[in-house]
Amino acid sequence: MAEDVDYTRALHEHPEVFYRYPLKLVHGIPLMVPIAEQWAPIENFQARPDDLLIATYPKAGTTWMQEVVDLIRNSGDVEKARRAPTYVRIPFLEICSPPPLPSGVSQLQNAPSPRVIKTHLPFQLVPKSFWENNCKVIYVARNAKDNVVSYFFFDQMNLTQPDPGSWDEYIKKFMDGKVAWGSWYDHVQRFWDEKQNHRILYVFYEDMKEDLTREVRRLMDFLEVDLPEEVVQKIVHNASFQVMKENPMTNYTSIPKTIFDHSKGSFMRKGEVGDWKNYFTVAQREMFDADYQKKMERTNLRFRFRDEL
Repeated sequence: MAEDVDYTRALHEHPEVFYRYPLKLVHGIPLMVPIAEQWAPIENFQARPDDLLIATYPKAGTTWMQEVVDLIRNSGDVEKARRAPTYVRIPFLEICSPPPLPSGVSQLQNAPSPRVIKTHLPFQLVPKSFWENNCKVIYVARNAKDNVVSYFFFDQMNLTQPDPGSWDEYIKKFMDGKVAWGSWYDHVQRFWDEKQNHRILYVFYEDMKEDLTREVRRLMDFLEVDLPEEVVQKIVHNASFQVMKENPMTNYTSIPKTIFDHSKGSFMRKGEVGDWKNYFTVAQREMFDADYQKKMERTNLRFRFRDEL
């Protein structure tokens, strides 16, 4: 745990290394400059056969899935799951900041197996070693409208990503794939297509909201873990939005205000399905729907947008 403490301390002791980083293209995908400038170690990262990768587009339920997986792997032991903040327990593969803060790659290199790793990278940028080693991947996808709303509010409080601008400007940037980690449309479709070729479990955020017990069982089957029903229900309870929002190991309140401006909102904001209806105007919805239909016409991937759960 010494490394964990050092990492958390470093976040607080070196706020000067953080500011709103511009985006830079890496193989056509816009990423924050520190990631782009330290791309080689990420691209050449050596996965191990027993690594588990949790892949998502930003604000699609990443932290939620990380907590569920960690609870499953620890047989529902809540104290073990609260041993450190999420970003320490499950390192973020591509995250980079100027020294002296460690990168995700450096955190992972010395981590004991089996490792659980987080990424927002689109399929084509995920280090090839994950596919060569036939690693298991859990992909979480969230409907585009709720995703863009959540990402907009996150980018207001996240002082390391470009200023989101107005809501209207942000919708257009999202539609054009000009936000960090690129196009939502390409991201969700490529992982959907590739699940035929790799060990990818594709999970929908909306399904987790509808019946978390069912989805926990799916995850247990995928991870080849067998737990009694009372442990499953314990996991479901402790991975509920309200419990996680109040848990300092999952709610990111340990991140200093120089990185996350908590006065502009909380990392865990609402966690709802259908919240987009509170923000889209009729004109924005019509514009978004027409563009969505065009970009999704060639796929059988389907999302639920209404609060029908």
